[in-house]
Amino acid sequence: MSPTVFRYRNYRFFFFSREENRMHIHVYSPDGEAKVWIEPEVELALSKGFKDSELKEILEVIIKKQDEIRNHWKQHFGGTNQ
Repeated sequence: MSPTVFRYRNYRFFFFSREENRMHIHVYSPDGEAKVWIEPEVELALSKGFKDSELKEILEVIIKKQDEIRNHWKQHFGGTNQ
């Protein structure tokens, strides 16, 4: 199961269930995909296909929505990291 947390433009922000304990979010669009750590701070883990300008925008969106992402993570994974 890969629940969508939110969408922004043509980006889908989502979790993979039971992937790993460290809080993170995945981002997908037709142009690329990325994984971004949320803890201990917002940081790019990996990316494929996105331009630098897209990554900058993605990280800005995640920083702005990090509380929402954390809340969704806690709901999905049961209050703490998996």
